[in-house]
Amino acid sequence: MATVHVLRGQDRVFGFTLDEQGTNLPQQYGPWTTFKAIELHHDEPYQGVDVSVCLDDISKHGFHSTAAHQRITHLAVA
Repeated sequence: MATVHVLRGQDRVFGFTLDEQGTNLPQQYGPWTTFKAIELHHDEPYQGVDVSVCLDDISKHGFHSTAAHQRITHLAVA
């Protein structure tokens, strides 16, 4: 289980991170504003979020980012 902070960037981009302030989110999609905090569990679905991919990205990169519900984390870390 993890409390994940969701922040909104430009152009319907959302960042998911354990950092409440979102300081580790990619600057190219900011500025970031707080949207909400959610509890995610690997074995439980959450509407609009691919929980496993989200938590895996957070574990690997420190954040997960989406644009219109499509993963774009790889664009930010490339």
